[in-house]
Amino acid sequence: MLREVIHCRGHENVRATHKSTLEFTKEDYLTPRGDCILCIGADKGIDDLSDEFKAALRAGKKLLIRIKVGELVDEVLAEGSPELVLDHPCSMVVRKSEYIDARTLAIRANKAARDIDRKIVELLKSPRTTAEVELIILD
Repeated sequence: MLREVIHCRGHENVRATHKSTLEFTKEDYLTPRGDCILCIGADKGIDDLSDEFKAALRAGKKLLIRIKVGELVDEVLAEGSPELVLDHPCSMVVRKSEYIDARTLAIRANKAARDIDRKIVELLKSPRTTAEVELIILD
């Protein structure tokens, strides 16, 4: 099983209201306009993922994104694509659409930021809250 784990934390400006994207970032700040960002201070950007993991995404494999905060868990399903660039040093964006740029981790997701469990979003409005984001390639 191909798996990557990202650790990140909340921020008082977490809104998670965007209707078509969801983002995790290594940045250590968040403005109120960043309404797709779920957590900041991530210990990995797309560029930090293994070559094997990126190859699976480029092969069009399905991706399970498991977001854990304390006992709470939410899951997002998305897809890879041969068009993925996968070299952004800072951000990972999951999109409901098929739009691709350097920040795109996966496309055709079944959820965006506004669809994430609101209990998780509320907890991530605190900079003291940490999250674990598991990225799992599904065969």
